[in-house]
Amino acid sequence: MTGLLLKNVSKVYKEGNEEVKAMDNVSLSIEQGEFVAIIGPSGSGKSTLLSIAGALLHASTGEVIINGTDIASLSEKQLSNVRLKEIGFILQTSNLIPYLTVLDQLLVVKRMTGSVSVADKSFARELLTELGLGAKLNNYPSQLSGGERQRTAIARAFMNNSSIILADEPTASLDSNRAHEVVQLISKEVKARDKAAIMVTHDERMLGYCDRIYRMEDGLLKHVENHQASV
Repeated sequence: MTGLLLKNVSKVYKEGNEEVKAMDNVSLSIEQGEFVAIIGPSGSGKSTLLSIAGALLHASTGEVIINGTDIASLSEKQLSNVRLKEIGFILQTSNLIPYLTVLDQLLVVKRMTGSVSVADKSFARELLTELGLGAKLNNYPSQLSGGERQRTAIARAFMNNSSIILADEPTASLDSNRAHEVVQLISKEVKARDKAAIMVTHDERMLGYCDRIYRMEDGLLKHVENHQASV
């Protein structure tokens, strides 16, 4: 089943009297259980694509379909609900809340959508244990390594059982060993939990964990055939 579908999406910005196309007629389909990478130079449109896929930015033209719903027609309140319930974000830095424990970093996500149940607490512990953080549940971010903080952020992205995972340069602040560990864990969770996932990255060493690879340049998206990436 298709989790995320972009159909002929363009994004145009005005700079003075000129129009700049950050995205130019981009189409992309990602099935549940697929982990797709997007590479390309700075300013190529990668962040714009991720923002549109994440319901953070409106497309100028085209359709953005999440679980069968074209989000272009939704109100701001409805879009906020889509971001909260349907999309898990993993950013360049973990962006953890300093005064919350590792377990509470996940539970606060559930509090945003209502109350926290016993099942929610159990699921949070399950996620954190799967990601090697079972012994760190009561630790604060300042007590974690960089890799542990990013793993906590991965668990948080999966906490609402979102159908789509969007990772923006998730290894930017990590050394090579931690970077491989983090992307491998994202890939594993995407497969195990049947999510549709996009990773924007400059680090081509991570591409071996992905099912498909696309290159974005000058707002155009092209599938990369037979990319040689080592894991």
